[in-house]
Amino acid sequence: MNSFLLNRQLGSISHQALATAQNDRQLRSLQAAPDIQFVRERPAVDEDQDGAQRYPRVAVAAKPHAAGVSSIAIDRFEGRYLLSAGADSSVAIWDLESAPPSADGKTLHAPLTHVPRTSTTESLGITHTTFYPFDSLAFLTTGYDHTLKLFSSETLQPSATFDLGSIVYSHATSPIASHLLVACASQHPAVRLVDLRSGSSTHSLAGHSGAVLSVAWHPSEENILVSGATDGCIRTWDVRRSASSLGVLDMDDSIGVAGYDGKGTGARQRERGRAHNGVVNGIVWSEDGRYLVSTGHDERMRVWDMVAGANTLANFGPALKNAQMTGLVPLLTPKHLTAAGKEMVFYPNPKEILSFDLHAGKLLSRLRVTTPQQHEGSTSTGTRNLIPRTTSLAWRAHHVEMFSAHADGEIRCWQPRTWEDRLKEDEDEESAEGEAEHERKRKREELEQIVRDLSGKRVTYS
Repeated sequence: MNSFLLNRQLGSISHQALATAQNDRQLRSLQAAPDIQFVRERPAVDEDQDGAQRYPRVAVAAKPHAAGVSSIAIDRFEGRYLLSAGADSSVAIWDLESAPPSADGKTLHAPLTHVPRTSTTESLGITHTTFYPFDSLAFLTTGYDHTLKLFSSETLQPSATFDLGSIVYSHATSPIASHLLVACASQHPAVRLVDLRSGSSTHSLAGHSGAVLSVAWHPSEENILVSGATDGCIRTWDVRRSASSLGVLDMDDSIGVAGYDGKGTGARQRERGRAHNGVVNGIVWSEDGRYLVSTGHDERMRVWDMVAGANTLANFGPALKNAQMTGLVPLLTPKHLTAAGKEMVFYPNPKEILSFDLHAGKLLSRLRVTTPQQHEGSTSTGTRNLIPRTTSLAWRAHHVEMFSAHADGEIRCWQPRTWEDRLKEDEDEESAEGEAEHERKRKREELEQIVRDLSGKRVTYS
């Protein structure tokens, strides 16, 4: 980094190159932030005799969602509000900038609003939640109660409910479209489209031979949609056409289709081929719409060149684990944080998060998921110990900061920690140790002086 600073001062590199290098360095140094914790209720803070803040014993559960967190989302405008949904159909909204650090340096986030249950049926769990694409004052949820629901972010009360008749695993809304279509992936082998403007299910996209688990809209073409299902296929759709299917992706095709432009125009109607040897439960577009990343039960993550519709053959090694029927969507870093061709992808492995070079498939780091320690004075509520399996990842806009949701009910924060940060922490520790030693020495000298005064003989002069 010093060489970059020198070259920037000399004018031999641009400010953008320096910013990209710094962002890349921070991305590669992401680590768990144990001092940032999410709790159901922030306890009152008392001060002891020394004036230091201490958390008293509280009888509330420390975990944000006792039954596990199934999905999280962060608003893409301010990057300030985090939305979380639990396996018990609970929903909470968090302000990531409202909790000041305490005297011991820890930050405890408590929800702005929280609803312990949004469903009254036997199957309560929420499978996926997202903010409304054009306004963070509303959000969408889908779940095991067969519904797609539109909520108000202020009241956490449903404004509209759509019953789709089968378990809904995930949904997707286009961030750039003029239409208000919500694509829903459910147990039914057809992708269901719900129009929020008319309040009805418009039509279905038939073509899969198994349950659909994941859907994603094209980031720059409002009518292009992709879906992944239990039949191992990834299909591309144009919702304007009566015969909506544009074909499937084939993992054995590394050349692609001539004339394919990523929009379906001039594409060969390829109806045979599989993207994975097993269930496809995760798909996500790159920001420019050129690449598509997919995950499946064959424990493979594949990168597709959507300009040609070809498998790029990126190999991410044998470390990937994937055995859940629920969605397992990888997270791509924002485009402005990396140089072209150097994008990174984060994969939610059980008990860890793996980061890879998107195109080379090189493993860059392993982010271990550890159980956070309870704050001082807190008590356990007797909730059973759950496996900290990673269920969802979200990137905070305008920050180099990632958040993850886990099946043990925790929400964890990941922040960069470079060697400069470690050096500053070591210096602070040494300074604190020096001050503590100086204080101990002063008290020892005062005590010795008191002992000498008490034990010494008084001399009187006549």
